[in-house]
Amino acid sequence: MLLPMNDKQFAFWKMRRSGIPNITIANLLGISRQAVSKALLVMDEKIELALREMAQANQIAIEKIDEERGILLGRSIPFQTAAIIFVSEKHGIQVWYEHDGDCCSCQRYTECIELLWDYANELGLKIGKTADPTTMAEELFEKVKALV
Repeated sequence: MLLPMNDKQFAFWKMRRSGIPNITIANLLGISRQAVSKALLVMDEKIELALREMAQANQIAIEKIDEERGILLGRSIPFQTAAIIFVSEKHGIQVWYEHDGDCCSCQRYTECIELLWDYANELGLKIGKTADPTTMAEELFEKVKALV
């Protein structure tokens, strides 16, 4: 399932994920709190479905889902390692496997660092500055796990 990233419901969801209460969202947009609540319920269902479908497609056994933050924690069956699936405003749905990578020789080095920084910022989490994406990912995902 593709998430409607440009949809009003997704905009409400992003606002709530950043900590804005429903009543404030309603006031900012000039709509009722009930309209915001209804839209968020629909979006939560879409987020959960998308996370579940991604887990199934990647053979990840689900441990926890937090649809309000767009996070699924699980374990990769074929790789026998922890996995996290998350919704990023900028990067869409991402799957990350716990691993010790050789980041310095990887072609995706810069892309991984950007993704991790962006995702931490979307969740309002602070992570230490380091040149190693594996270290960044470990720190970020420990903080994410504490949220769920």
